Amino acid sequence: MKFTVALLAPLVWVAAWGQVTTQHNDIFRSGQNTNEVLLTPSNVNVNRFGKLVSVAMDGYVVAQPLYVPQVTVTGGTLHNVVFVATQHDSVFALDTESGNLVWSTSLIPRGGSTVPITVQGCGASTGYTEVGVMGTPVIDRSSNTLYVVAKTLENNSSVFRLHALDVGTGRERLGGSVVISASVVSGTTQVTFNPAKQLQRPGLLLANGNVYLAFGSNGCDIDATGWIMAYHAATLQQVGVFNPDPDQTSGGSIWQSGKGVAADGVGNIYFATANGAFDVSLGDCGECVMKLGSSLTPSDYFSPADRDYLDTQDLDLGSGGVLLLPDQASTTPHLLVAAGKEGTVYLLNRDNLGQFNASGDQVVQELPGGLPQVDGGGTGAAYWNNNIYFASTKGLRMFRLSNGTLSAVSIPKSASAISGKGLPSVSANGTTNGIVWVLGGPTYLSPQLAAYDATQLASLYTSSAAANGRDTLSPTAHFATPTIAKGRVYVGTQSQLVIYGLLPMLQVWFGNNQSGSAGTTLPNPIEVKAVGAYSGSVLPNITVTFSDNGTGGTFSNPTAITDSNGIALTTYTLPSTPGTVKISASAARFASAQFTEIATD
Repeated sequence: MKFTVALLAPLVWVAAWGQVTTQHNDIFRSGQNTNEVLLTPSNVNVNRFGKLVSVAMDGYVVAQPLYVPQVTVTGGTLHNVVFVATQHDSVFALDTESGNLVWSTSLIPRGGSTVPITVQGCGASTGYTEVGVMGTPVIDRSSNTLYVVAKTLENNSSVFRLHALDVGTGRERLGGSVVISASVVSGTTQVTFNPAKQLQRPGLLLANGNVYLAFGSNGCDIDATGWIMAYHAATLQQVGVFNPDPDQTSGGSIWQSGKGVAADGVGNIYFATANGAFDVSLGDCGECVMKLGSSLTPSDYFSPADRDYLDTQDLDLGSGGVLLLPDQASTTPHLLVAAGKEGTVYLLNRDNLGQFNASGDQVVQELPGGLPQVDGGGTGAAYWNNNIYFASTKGLRMFRLSNGTLSAVSIPKSASAISGKGLPSVSANGTTNGIVWVLGGPTYLSPQLAAYDATQLASLYTSSAAANGRDTLSPTAHFATPTIAKGRVYVGTQSQLVIYGLLPMLQVWFGNNQSGSAGTTLPNPIEVKAVGAYSGSVLPNITVTFSDNGTGGTFSNPTAITDSNGIALTTYTLPSTPGTVKISASAARFASAQFTEIATD
């Protein structure tokens, strides 16, 4: 097996710790947050959950938002912070509760600019107007450093730079950004990284004491190959370069629908390549799942028996990236899952990926047709509690993992169609209260945030279901992925960061379950209390509307404003006809309160 790699220095693995500091939550790329205690299947519904804040951004948000609690910012104050990077080459740090700006920084150098899509040459089908930050940044909580790659125009030439920003201030660290460049030698030919033809889509990986960057083509598969580069996290010195298809002028892109390169915690990294030439004697591995060692030396690979068909039909194996699974109690304890546009789900042994066999794949398991074939989208997976989740064009799919193998068919699948343009994420409290989150809808131009019970995929919430467009989500970018942390869900769109969460509540405070003669006034007033969903603090000056839904009774004050104690009240005269009366108290973007009163003979 021959591959082209530049060896610069040994690497040492260090884990990235934090709430959501890397794409899809961890280096296994599981997409799960198992420390979510506030959001549960019982309160994620259209009455209790919805849009809280929308914050304008200066460009498309393609990268997944990141979340870090208790960040010390300028002035010494502490904030829970969500970090958002845009295609306009900006990074924003926002307070998670209010959405207020903590800091922002532009990654455009003096005299430079963003890269217009017209200069980029490809990407019109994505709707992008410019290409800046695409790959999800990564945060090293131990040093409070955010690493991010930005593409800019400098002297009319495209340039990629790796930046290291202080999470509390946004200022450059480690002496400033470094220009990204690379070359490898294939045979007697030197192959050089060409920034103008590349995109940095996959999320950055922090492992082995290094920041790993992955690159693919600009969308046209012309004059661009895949690249993996490693930069020392403490110095930004380049320490390794690998090209999976160096014998070609194009091919072997690493894009993975934005999913980051994965790591196993013992020095190995894993990724999947797209269309490209295949001849391992020359170092070419298009349509491959690859494993590299700690010095970016290739140690194993897998390519399907029908890889030539995948290549000619543009059915990238590498469209969805790879998902590493926790150790299994089976004869093959170290597994990974991969699936591309064709829809076949592959379960691979990380200790022996299976290489290539034209007579049939030598893998742990494969499920042909396990997913619908995808035209242009990814099929990246998420994991929770021995379940594997895929967002597909024909519904959210789940496969159960037992004794080291997957269920032969997805069980069950959601009834609603999912766009397939984003990666699913999971929130849970350990092994309970699992919720799968995904951006669904017919296209990314008319998306909706959807939540499903993670055990049976029963629908819990969709943003389109709220009355009067309360939770409407504006168009997103391709492959947008929601982030869930500490009771809130963060979604980047083409123009905003939208924060969803538990709505403040109107609580039944006094006057419920009364009775009186029909046509008379209830003996006690009806009172509600407005409180914050997270803090429990009372909320004054909230306009509350009382309604009996046309039953025929009357309110002394159908609209009231909460006082300094968060209380709003009214008296109610029962209708002239005996029976049970349901009274609601509502306020804009509040969970409503319900009263039950009885009119007697």
